[in-house]
Amino acid sequence: MTSAPLAQQPIAVLGASGRSGAALCRVLAQEGMPFIPVVRGPARWAATGLPGTARVADLRDAAALRKALEGAGRVVSCAHARHAPAILAAAPEDARIVLMGSTRRYSLWADDHGDGVRAGEAALLASGRRGVILHPTMIYGAQGEDNVQRLAALMRRLPVAPLPGGGQSLVQPIHQSDVTASLVAALNREWNSPQAIVIAGPQPLRYAEFLRAVCRAAGVRPPRVLPVPLAPLLALAPLTRVLPGLPTVRVAELRRLTEDKAFDIGPMRAELGIEPITLEDGLARTFAAG
Repeated sequence: MTSAPLAQQPIAVLGASGRSGAALCRVLAQEGMPFIPVVRGPARWAATGLPGTARVADLRDAAALRKALEGAGRVVSCAHARHAPAILAAAPEDARIVLMGSTRRYSLWADDHGDGVRAGEAALLASGRRGVILHPTMIYGAQGEDNVQRLAALMRRLPVAPLPGGGQSLVQPIHQSDVTASLVAALNREWNSPQAIVIAGPQPLRYAEFLRAVCRAAGVRPPRVLPVPLAPLLALAPLTRVLPGLPTVRVAELRRLTEDKAFDIGPMRAELGIEPITLEDGLARTFAAG
């Protein structure tokens, strides 16, 4: 068993060169928390400019992954949750586990992404390992993230906003800073059993309201919302890949606009001690940085 205090145990960060992984490593470095970046390609890690020598491992290579996680008292993965079984098998037996999932696991639209998150959560909960899987809602505000930027770019080019159902479905996006703070809080906690926790913004709002808030923050005149049935939008979505000047709109994104994505963040507050920032604050930070 690891005898060092939790704060002194090295943290293996899987997916360290990705958006959430790099954001986490940046905070760990600032706070002097020892970490080991684990990446698939060392060049991408070097491009982050962050300190630390990366260990290279493909999550599908059990032997390489086990070697990369040697000596870690805590293991955090910012890779897709479908890799949870491999991570659990390779992590030291006494290591605490923190996984990144997604609220896509609650979507009624079945896809490989959501199925993989559900499988990853099930693997952690069945393992009995001490740790948590965090399910964020839509993340915005990360370096290189383009969710709200693509939306603002699209609204600059459209005279109206055609939304299924008029954009009345609920969303509850979370700023990257709160995702990172939640990961750090989870790493610093002594988990006694496996848990799953949703992390989201402070309150849900209608998608049409979210769109208007993005436009205001980006300095774009909010277009009039035009309620449109889902079917014609699905038919037109592939055209956004070939029409010049339009950001790509994915079919899966349109389908998810028809379902509510509102969540209770009581466990986030109680278990992690995180009070998420407001959407207005998060969007201001996002467009100021852009």
